[in-house]
Amino acid sequence: MNRLEVSLQQTIITLAQRGWSQRRIARELAVDRETVKRYAPPAKPASNPTAGSEAAKPASGENPTTGSDPLITAAEAPKPATNPTAGFSPGPPSRCEPHREVIAAALERGLTAQRIHQDLCAEHGFTGSYESVKRFVRRMGATLPLPFRRLECAPGEEMQVDFGQGAWVEADGKRRRPHLFRAVLSHSRKGYSEVVWRQDTETFIRCCENAFRHFGGVTRTTVVDNLKAAVLDPDWFDPNLNPKMADFARHYGTVVVPTQPARPEHKGKIEAGVKYAQNNALRGRSFASLAEQNIFLADWERRVADTRIHGTVRQQVSAMFERERAVLVPLPASIFPSFTEARRKVHRDGHVEFDKAYYSVPPEYLGREVWVRGESRIVRILNHRQEVIALHARAEAGRFATTDAHIHAHKRSGVERGAQYWLDRCRLIGPHTGAWAEAFLAQRGVYGLRALQGVVGLAKQHPVAALEDAAATARRRGVWRLRDLRRLLTDGDNVVQVDFLDTHPLIRPLTAYSLEALSQA
Repeated sequence: MNRLEVSLQQTIITLAQRGWSQRRIARELAVDRETVKRYAPPAKPASNPTAGSEAAKPASGENPTTGSDPLITAAEAPKPATNPTAGFSPGPPSRCEPHREVIAAALERGLTAQRIHQDLCAEHGFTGSYESVKRFVRRMGATLPLPFRRLECAPGEEMQVDFGQGAWVEADGKRRRPHLFRAVLSHSRKGYSEVVWRQDTETFIRCCENAFRHFGGVTRTTVVDNLKAAVLDPDWFDPNLNPKMADFARHYGTVVVPTQPARPEHKGKIEAGVKYAQNNALRGRSFASLAEQNIFLADWERRVADTRIHGTVRQQVSAMFERERAVLVPLPASIFPSFTEARRKVHRDGHVEFDKAYYSVPPEYLGREVWVRGESRIVRILNHRQEVIALHARAEAGRFATTDAHIHAHKRSGVERGAQYWLDRCRLIGPHTGAWAEAFLAQRGVYGLRALQGVVGLAKQHPVAALEDAAATARRRGVWRLRDLRRLLTDGDNVVQVDFLDTHPLIRPLTAYSLEALSQA
């Protein structure tokens, strides 16, 4: 059986006496747990881990790290954990712990421990001493951050884009400073620069499109900052892209990847690229127009930026780009269509307002937000999943574009529903009611449409059998008024109907009242 060296055995014993677990000792010393179990003494009671153990206390002159065995050197002793207090019994928590975030923010601003102590006492009611703040700051500074991991991209894999500040434009006695858009291919560092006046979604999309056209192809991913033109709700795990930007990505076959908020190191290539364009091309210059500045930037990219030996990859940018150009995704046949898009809330009348005109949506979206996309001749309305829920032709300002299917059945008027709808409702009541309704509509024509609605209403107020009897009686007597049908329902068959006759032996003909007849009389 293999035996450990005496120094390693003693190290196991010492660490076990200090309260280290067997699992931790095995991990730190890179030995098997069964081996540790063979040499480690039994664990002390948890209530008082140091009571009765003289071995746990270093003797006078001992190295507290190596223990009492002089054969264990500092090099052979286990390395301390990342937390300098790991493995030791924790003391009382520092009074600074509840203010950790405040102290960390102050350290990032470069404040001293003395200033931090003053601010904590004045602004947060801190009662601890300055020494406690100093110790806490020292412990926070002892934890070194992990180094950034450098990622290099394959050719055609990624393009990073961002905005900076352009050079001054002086025209007509006025000075304005445009926005500098810059795109950089992550593999070859080939760049594209353009200055614009705005950072809205349409402008941002056109800048990205111009960059793809300039490169002659599309990268598989496009890394963007969390500007509102591209990302509505910044979220590292589930970002909510601007719908127009999402359509643009589908059109060009790229994937838009937003960076984590407040993490510029996630797009270090474009951060350096924007600074390079600002400092090398534009610093100290001014232009008479936006077009003049863009012409200068295109020439600068070709003469200076493309011909330089990049400081990181140590190769010429134009030579690397020639190799990358071949693997870019081909451009689509057409450019991305131009349209305007905005979020709108559905009004109580079931319409949304866009460009001073009003467009209907399905009734289930009442009071909810939808996306309205206005193209040259049509208007599309989309839900939050970017599914088209309504399609309209462009309407003039002040006009309403309403689709018949968007009107809820309970909100349709009787005229809109039509005579056939109300006849069908009357037939559902019973055969006599349906037959009376047909004859009634034939007698009254379109003027009887509202009366049919009244018949349907009577079915809600009276028993169906009573309404059927009244309809049969009314049809037999030739009663074609809704009021008579109501009277039959309330008074029964006791209603005496007076029919006026046109001819009767006692009625003189009208010719008897002519002037000739009167003169002869």
